[in-house]
Amino acid sequence: MKPLLLITFLYALSLKAQTVGKDTLSIEDKAYKFSAKKLIVPSVFISYGIVSLTSPKLKELNLSTRHETREHFIAGATIDNYMQYAPAAAVYGLNLAGIKGKHNFRDRTIIYATSQLVSAAIVLPAKQFIGETRPDGSNYLSFPSGHTATAFSSAHFMFREYKETNFWLSISGYPIAAATGIYRVINDKHWVGDIIAGAGIGIVSTEIAYWLFPVTSKWFSSKKEREVLSVVPFYQSKAVGLTIIKIF
Repeated sequence: MKPLLLITFLYALSLKAQTVGKDTLSIEDKAYKFSAKKLIVPSVFISYGIVSLTSPKLKELNLSTRHETREHFIAGATIDNYMQYAPAAAVYGLNLAGIKGKHNFRDRTIIYATSQLVSAAIVLPAKQFIGETRPDGSNYLSFPSGHTATAFSSAHFMFREYKETNFWLSISGYPIAAATGIYRVINDKHWVGDIIAGAGIGIVSTEIAYWLFPVTSKWFSSKKEREVLSVVPFYQSKAVGLTIIKIF
């Protein structure tokens, strides 16, 4: 049974040097510079999803894909509820194992929390405004896929953290994100167009989070704010919840 409220606590008890010390990048680092090229792929994905809402050919593809999945798979798997967070969880796990990413705990947590806020700010209004019926007819919140947006924002977060030190490791989150989207189709919760649009939103949300980091990092730089509490809302299918991130 899906939980109505999911609360994830991320705690770090670390020394000042570990939190704001030498492994904190300069805000002038190229990682935080806007690049139009990085918007090409997510823009194509989002555009495809929008066109799929009205294009007869893409609607036909949505229907034929659903028909094929209904013939070969039984809906009801819940693994997609957890897979969407796997790449981001891997970043924290790898850092604990000594495989350092681009940022320390505090900075990467600020970036990831920001990406989830941006994603929610795009996905939730879009679902309400567009009102697309889910394949199973359960509600009118099909477009775009929130699960897929979360999965790809997590995968792109992993890519950004490790692409300069371990490229093959950095891209390992994308297959998991893609599998999350596929499971949403198998579970009869989304059309193909919803999934592709969600992927684009997830990627662009993480890009925005990195571009905003020189600003958001300042919100947590005061000595008086050594203890930080960030509350990130999320919505997925019929579940509404909060991710609470607490940093000491």
